[in-house]
Amino acid sequence: MQRIGAAGLGLAVLSAATFGTAGPFGDSLLAAGWTPAGAATLRIGIAALALLVPAARALRGRWHLLRRQWRTAVLYGVTAVAVPQLFFFNAVQHLSVGVALLLEYCGTLLVVLWMWLVHGHRPSRLTTVGGVLALGGLVLVLDLTGAQRVDLVGVLWALGAAVGLASYFVLSSSSPADAGEPLPPIVMAGAGMASAAIALIAVDLTGVLPFRTATADVRLAGAAVSWLVPVLGVSLIAAVVAYATGIAAARRLGARVASFVGLAEVLFAILFSWALLDQRPALLQGVGAVVVLVGIALVRAGDGTDPERSDTPDTVAVEPV
Repeated sequence: MQRIGAAGLGLAVLSAATFGTAGPFGDSLLAAGWTPAGAATLRIGIAALALLVPAARALRGRWHLLRRQWRTAVLYGVTAVAVPQLFFFNAVQHLSVGVALLLEYCGTLLVVLWMWLVHGHRPSRLTTVGGVLALGGLVLVLDLTGAQRVDLVGVLWALGAAVGLASYFVLSSSSPADAGEPLPPIVMAGAGMASAAIALIAVDLTGVLPFRTATADVRLAGAAVSWLVPVLGVSLIAAVVAYATGIAAARRLGARVASFVGLAEVLFAILFSWALLDQRPALLQGVGAVVVLVGIALVRAGDGTDPERSDTPDTVAVEPV
């Protein structure tokens, strides 16, 4: 079980790191004239296409798994992939990015509440202390000092994104009780991406969010590069790798621990923004990063000592990525 736990933590950190590249890649596209809806739709659409062949090979002819669990895959795609992106993009139209991120990552608290109320996994004292520390460190990392834009509409959008984030970890970590063998992570990611892409295209067609792309060069790491570089980066790295490893990690660690390890995404986003966009972090953000990591460590330790948890996370089986 220690080996599985270590593998899960490694996958969770890899998922957080690859998710963290989405910010710099996405920022470079937005600065070049792309709209958030345009960037999100291409990101998920390309990721869905890239996962078609690997997902089909991972099934090894076991198409009955997909037939049995297609509803879960669609639910995952809509609530765990499409909703967080659309709601967050709407939130930042009314809130500063820091406030919107902080509210979205309150989804980790919703995961703890869900596991407690639905599965009876009451958090231990150590887990509670770690969670408070991790979220407190996140406040420092996001550098919320100074004037912040806050209004009720933006708060509601951001809280909706938090619900979507919570559903990502809950759905990633479990399978329907009557489904038997779970979908391999890469199949779950592929089917979810396809569902999310269809949902995003449908929203684009309604005109709720403006859709615009551009073919001008973008700035990355101080140089002008083709727009294809960030598009492929945000699709293949920040979507294909990030979601597939995230699902595999959540199945090994359980939704609660995986959600708090996911906070490391913000830390990686700051580091990648520094490297690719020359956005140097402040000293206070560095202190906050250390606090977040200490909080995550306490959550992991507390999860292992929780008497109401079994030795394995809430999942049917552990599948390879």
